[in-house]
Amino acid sequence: MTKLTSQERVSRAFAHKPHDRVPRSESFWPDTITRWKKEGLMGGSREVLELLETDFHNINWLWPRPFPGDEQLVSEDAETHVVRDESGRLLRRWKHKSGTPEHLGFECDSREIWEKKYKPAFMETGLQINPAATMRAYREGRGKGRWCMLNAVESFEQTRAIIGDEVTMIAMAEDPDWVRDISQTVTDIALQNLDAAMATGITPDGLFVYGDMAFKTATFCSPQMYKDLIWPDHKRFADWAHAHRMKFIYHTDGNVNNAIDLYLEAGFDCLQPLECKAGMDIRKLCPKYGDKMAFFGNIDVMAMKDNNLAVIEHEIASKFAAGMKTNAYIYHSDHSVPPQVSWETYKAVIELVKKYGQY
Repeated sequence: MTKLTSQERVSRAFAHKPHDRVPRSESFWPDTITRWKKEGLMGGSREVLELLETDFHNINWLWPRPFPGDEQLVSEDAETHVVRDESGRLLRRWKHKSGTPEHLGFECDSREIWEKKYKPAFMETGLQINPAATMRAYREGRGKGRWCMLNAVESFEQTRAIIGDEVTMIAMAEDPDWVRDISQTVTDIALQNLDAAMATGITPDGLFVYGDMAFKTATFCSPQMYKDLIWPDHKRFADWAHAHRMKFIYHTDGNVNNAIDLYLEAGFDCLQPLECKAGMDIRKLCPKYGDKMAFFGNIDVMAMKDNNLAVIEHEIASKFAAGMKTNAYIYHSDHSVPPQVSWETYKAVIELVKKYGQY
């Protein structure tokens, strides 16, 4: 087949049509790039993606906050600092390394506080997307022939960020109308922001929505509770994307095997990143769902971090063989590449991706 542009390649993959090679993308922890620079990388993550010949181009990042721009330092020591962030969370962050911050507390821990302070704050923030910057990024991606996508955070991730995991889980059982209200409110605001970006005249190819709704063994709630409380707003995102002739990609870590049928019912086009240690495996998923959904990721970073090229090659070869049978597989690790992976190893990963990804 004649070599395709990235936009053509990814579009054909989403349509389950033949194309020239597996589309590619990747993400990295900041500490990983720091290590690689010491080991000879010239540049940063952008340069790594160019070596990979990435096919995707992100044109924005949208995570609406109730108090945008209002982050307050509470305390600090030699290794960490504690802040009250734009979502009202009390977080401890590390100064000299990347990673998930420690959640110390949430001001919005009751429905009363949500209704009196946080919901009005959300409603009054105005646009939290920069339409002009989004349009410039879109033009850059189009100039490179890449598949351009908008990015947003979905309502379950938002709910957990506003009221915390513990309160969220209890409220889902004891006060479901409150959870629905948060979910609907933040989804309304996200879609209003995305509408503002589209009003500039851009025509992106996809909408990538981020949110983690599962842990290692299962989803945070039952499929039925998800269908009742959060799924309607996930479907609104998918419907919005399809109304604008975009594909809808959903990112979640964890084991979501029991939710895939609901994803299909909502119109999800693609699932990413398919976390291996949580039991996600495209060698099992593709025979069952490969004609209905694209799969994006699932190359185990735990296999990469030991820097054993034989193990890595088996991982890539076997996963690619399964995914490529569907014409709808996209390369990505099953999580951001960690700093245990050497630059020599990741350069070898790139060559293996190119070797096994040719149709």
